[in-house]
Amino acid sequence: MSALHFSVKRTYPLLLILCVFLLAGCATDHNGGSKQMKVLDFTVLHTNDNHGKFWRNKKGELGMAARKTLVDRIRREVEAKGGRVLLLSAGDINTGVPESDIQEAKPDFIGMNMIGYDAMTLGNHEFDNPLPVLLKQEKWANFPFVAANIYYEDSKKLVFRPWLEKDLKGVKVGILGLTTEDTETIAAKDNIKNLDFLNAVDTAKAWVPVLKEDDNIDIVIALTHMGHYPNARHGDNAPGDVTLAKDVDGIDIIVGGHSQDKLQRADVKNSTYIFQAKDWGKFVGRADFKYYYLDDYDGKGKRKGVLKLINYRLLPINLKKPILVNGKEKWVTIEAAIPEDKAVLKALKPYQDKAGKLLQKPAGELDKILSGARSLVRGGPAALGNLIARAQMAKAKADLAIINGGGIRADLPAGTLTEKDVLTVQPFGNMLCYVELTGRQLRNYIEDVADIRGISGGLAHFANVKLTMEGDKLTRLLIGGKPVKKDKKYRLAINEYSASGGNNWPDLSENPTFVNTGYTDAVVLKEYIKKHSPLKAASYVPVKGDIVRK
Repeated sequence: MSALHFSVKRTYPLLLILCVFLLAGCATDHNGGSKQMKVLDFTVLHTNDNHGKFWRNKKGELGMAARKTLVDRIRREVEAKGGRVLLLSAGDINTGVPESDIQEAKPDFIGMNMIGYDAMTLGNHEFDNPLPVLLKQEKWANFPFVAANIYYEDSKKLVFRPWLEKDLKGVKVGILGLTTEDTETIAAKDNIKNLDFLNAVDTAKAWVPVLKEDDNIDIVIALTHMGHYPNARHGDNAPGDVTLAKDVDGIDIIVGGHSQDKLQRADVKNSTYIFQAKDWGKFVGRADFKYYYLDDYDGKGKRKGVLKLINYRLLPINLKKPILVNGKEKWVTIEAAIPEDKAVLKALKPYQDKAGKLLQKPAGELDKILSGARSLVRGGPAALGNLIARAQMAKAKADLAIINGGGIRADLPAGTLTEKDVLTVQPFGNMLCYVELTGRQLRNYIEDVADIRGISGGLAHFANVKLTMEGDKLTRLLIGGKPVKKDKKYRLAINEYSASGGNNWPDLSENPTFVNTGYTDAVVLKEYIKKHSPLKAASYVPVKGDIVRK
């Protein structure tokens, strides 16, 4: 990266333009003649954390058919003016909508192919499926998967291509893929057992000079699934995009995902523009750039260039808001409605219809909604967590149950519940397991997991447990209302993901008493709902004082 790039990129536009003209005026070729300043106009479009949302929702929001219409409009607009467009996905295509999950996200990749994505990096939820499924998805895609920090453990070879080059009217753009190393702790153990996820920041430090110096890449885009943590305060998470920008020189643009932030303006760190577009295809991010450059300015085949962000917006995909019309609530789009592309609708409708028939079977009744809001189930005891834990305890004939808040992905709505409702709450296909522990072992285990706090996927929900944590010490533990006896055996129900050390919980899977029941969590919840229907939401509201963290 040239010194000029770093000195002017964050200055006022007038100073930027002045520097550009000075650069143009000073430039000479090898024979002493002047060189002409060139300008590339290009636009980066991006999405992240799609999580199976290939079809519009009940309000008519989202969906790949409308996204296709919007992207095509922008391409025509930009290309008519001589510019170029890149369309990028920052990962997590998988997991979240039963219609997609039961079809291994095939409709999502069909939609992405039709929209015309240029590249995608791997999100942690791509590893919710066994590796053969992910490699099959790679074959379905008409665009490359990029990830420079995922290796086969045995051969030390990259699983996916690390980066790709795109030629934009003679300007070389390198797109480097990076996936959070937290995948090693938040993905199912069996799905990643032969994979290594290297430190993403260190990986970028190694690769960016290769792209810039060896391959003469003019503009480096890091396509990441690492999370945007303001001021690099990533807490218990692996470092994210802000750390990447601060610690690695030479990255011009970061297109990110994972934390599902709605960045309505670029976050600029170390002269790097950082973008993220919320989740679920709610928005398409649009970043319009100008790149001012001279060919072979240093006489060594390397360009000196200035990158300038001209405009950035998050474009909503038919998102709606309620208004009152004659005293009645009506939902209207917050911006002009985007029509759905007919070809995409025709291609995806068979997948939507097929799944819909399978998923509309009734599962039971619930009198009031049980919220699965992320901040609620990852922040403290919640009624839905209580319900799921009770269901698993009953199925395993256990003395207690523990589940992780990150495994709860949606509300359980009021009224007639369908199989789709249950699968939307628990989409991962986690197996129910149990293990026999002595009171002493159980106390140590619960002390470890109950100490996880904050808005974390590792926050524990319990059934048949009362406890008090004072700092990192467990000072009270009751099972079934009785103090735990250190030598007594207790059966703990737990899902396979958590039992295998997910979210950095202690690994129980090697315990000789460990049993995988073969039942998935969603099936267990569905059976419990049917047996106890109609459910009363009030019966699952956490009792104040049962779980205390001081």
